[in-house]
Amino acid sequence: MKKHNFYAGPSILPEFTKEKTAEAILNFAGTELSVMEISHRSKEFVAVMEEARQLIRELLDVPEGYTVLFLQGGASLQFLMAPMNLLKTKAAYLNTGVWASKALKEAKTFVGEVVEVASSKDKNFNYIPKNFVVPADVDFLHYTSNNTIYGTEILKDPEVPVPLVCDMSSDILSRPVDVSKYDLIYAGAQKNLGPSGATVVIVKNAALGQVNRPIPTMLNYQTHIDNDSMFNTPATVPVFGCLQTLRWLKELGGVSAIEKKNKEKAELLYAEIDRNKMFASTVPDPADRSRMNVTFVMNPEYAELEAPFGAFAKARGLLGLAGHRSVGGFRASLYNALPLESVQALVETMKAFEKEN
Repeated sequence: MKKHNFYAGPSILPEFTKEKTAEAILNFAGTELSVMEISHRSKEFVAVMEEARQLIRELLDVPEGYTVLFLQGGASLQFLMAPMNLLKTKAAYLNTGVWASKALKEAKTFVGEVVEVASSKDKNFNYIPKNFVVPADVDFLHYTSNNTIYGTEILKDPEVPVPLVCDMSSDILSRPVDVSKYDLIYAGAQKNLGPSGATVVIVKNAALGQVNRPIPTMLNYQTHIDNDSMFNTPATVPVFGCLQTLRWLKELGGVSAIEKKNKEKAELLYAEIDRNKMFASTVPDPADRSRMNVTFVMNPEYAELEAPFGAFAKARGLLGLAGHRSVGGFRASLYNALPLESVQALVETMKAFEKEN
């Protein structure tokens, strides 16, 4: 039976990525050594790092004056590194979920003055705040573009009078982005790019070196720029895996091409959720719904069928559909590597369950 992987992260990877990484685990670049055991300063791995960084530049059309880095520590470490390097006097934060809240907390607790310009916490983060005002005197607006837990997504670069900083962990490379509007973009790799353990950072060089506080060496973006992401030993296998995904994405036609596929997948699933009497989206406004993480629950009159539907879906090879405990219900993660076939299988499963009940 074919398995359909809807896990939210670590999550599905392209078959190409898995196959090429498996090969390199045994014999990397013809060295007869594993990518797990070769020096990160060998010419073979340096070539991997350089190509991966260059492909991100190419796929996201990163302008001159920015540096692409591969770091570690996930987005969680970036919650601290971002304000430590960029917050001079005051920063604005948009609070749209758990990860946005954690980023805000790190900035406020350890770095400096933070203004929460808007929050959707009043409705359990089931919408994206609109028409909020960003003070003109802040150093940047930080936001989380996609919310894996609550199923909301900001699909367009916010139009604000200050530079942007964004956690794009779960939707990076899923749609075009105007990088020139950002001082910093960061993303843990494990949701839409590669194996867990690598973190992508895109930082505007001119935004650095403006703060008065001392920054620990390891937490200073300039350290990693000066050392080409090799200040400390990088996560060699995850970076290699990311490179394979980047090659796969380029071969598909790039970010614009994958965006079309992502739209098709999301529209198909949301149409069935809205049609099927048994299910309901947790995000009322279609404009706020995530293409990456589709969250849905049983309608109240069918609430007792939640566990049976989960078992029914699992028996048909649909894995990782359980919703986060703070939302309940179900969550289908439709990342770049998930084929349309898997979404079709989920839709058919929902229809079959409706027919049987």
